[in-house]
Amino acid sequence: MVLEGSSEALCPPPSLELRPSCNKSQPSPPLGSSSQPHDGVFPEDKEPIKYGELIVLGHNGSLANGDKGRRRSRLALYKRPKANGVKPDVIHNVSTPLVSKALSNKSQHSISYTLSRSHSVIVEYTHDTSTDMFQIGRSTESMIDFVVTDTASSNSGQGGGAAGEGGGGGQSAQSTISRYACRIMCERSAPYTARIYAAGFDSSKNIFLGERAAKWRTSDGLMDGLTTNGVLVMHPAGEFVAEPAPGVWREISVCGNVFALRETRSAQQRGKLVENESNTLQDGSLIDLCGATLLWRTPVGLRHTPTLKQLESLRQELNAARPQCPVGFNTLAFPSLAQREIVDKKQPWVYVNCGHVHGYHNWGYRKEKGPAGAGGTAPASTGERECPMCRRVGPYVPLWLGCEGGLYLDAGAPTHAFCPCGHVCSEKTVVGWSQIPLPHGTHAFHAACPFCGTWLTGEQGHIKLIFQGPVD
Repeated sequence: MVLEGSSEALCPPPSLELRPSCNKSQPSPPLGSSSQPHDGVFPEDKEPIKYGELIVLGHNGSLANGDKGRRRSRLALYKRPKANGVKPDVIHNVSTPLVSKALSNKSQHSISYTLSRSHSVIVEYTHDTSTDMFQIGRSTESMIDFVVTDTASSNSGQGGGAAGEGGGGGQSAQSTISRYACRIMCERSAPYTARIYAAGFDSSKNIFLGERAAKWRTSDGLMDGLTTNGVLVMHPAGEFVAEPAPGVWREISVCGNVFALRETRSAQQRGKLVENESNTLQDGSLIDLCGATLLWRTPVGLRHTPTLKQLESLRQELNAARPQCPVGFNTLAFPSLAQREIVDKKQPWVYVNCGHVHGYHNWGYRKEKGPAGAGGTAPASTGERECPMCRRVGPYVPLWLGCEGGLYLDAGAPTHAFCPCGHVCSEKTVVGWSQIPLPHGTHAFHAACPFCGTWLTGEQGHIKLIFQGPVD
């Protein structure tokens, strides 16, 4: 695997044994994969130890084509029957032409840093019995525990969904997610700390940073580097479920060090080292792989989120209140959680600029002047309509319950909706997510609906729903 970026002039030291970690600010080293990477991901024992769960943003409970094996919208990480972690052991300075020979031992994990055409540094790793390793990336090879493909984002309408979920060459656009994007190391003993590192080991158990890759020698004489598009992480500023507030996006290096962002996603110059922050994941940490964003939830944090059974109960409570269309007076009902993207005739619709909930109707389009030079008038291209209750003009969309409980910040009543997509959840959830800027492209950030990936609009990005009860 070649990870391209930039390089700096480096002066090779003699070969030496490494200290316990290539990141001196962290008590735990970078990690590798094992020959059987999936043992423990789907446990068979009755009471497994769960490290946490990864949830891909932009999927409302499952991938569009369904969750299948390692390609899914959500994955729980459990303690493996046998540890598969690795830790840095010995560093070698070798001639670049001899790198392939040095890496020929497929039972040995290693990271190769190509400094020039004539010189490379190879860091060998040894087995670590105290950690479990999980790898994430676009590759469908067996060493990848969680296969992630690009998630489509949208700046208008009810966007979202995954592009190229079939994997491989069938994707409509070239993926920006690395085949071996990152790795997460979990300590096998309490408190089961999880740490993230950029890049993952390939089928030969190697990570290869080419001559153009961003890499450097650290202050303690070791090596570190960045991947092409980078692995970005944002830890919440406070407790995710108590007082949700966004933190600052940072970039994680191959050895787990934390850096300020580069000027653009794949810029040649690395950002400044942030010494007082770590690569330790906490409840609500976001991981961006340049094409998909993952949310890390801890077992403690998940206790505050609704289960599918609880979401179904909330749906039934909404329907039991018999909300009515204030114009047609027909009773509205949220469809089954299993029914997605197919609008039901009783489904509630909302004017997202005011929050008034109606049944579907095909009138109310506002006539507006067309583009400059077009002349005449035409219905607004965005499909905006005028609310018959308050006369406010805006998008008119069907309401959908958020089905991915792990994205909720609490189990409160579904009283609010994201704008303009119409995904419904609790007030705390919409307020929290509307404050979080998610990476888009090489240097842009936008708040987005976590259920579908649609960019949020309006002053707040969400609206309180106004239902009308039954007349009788």
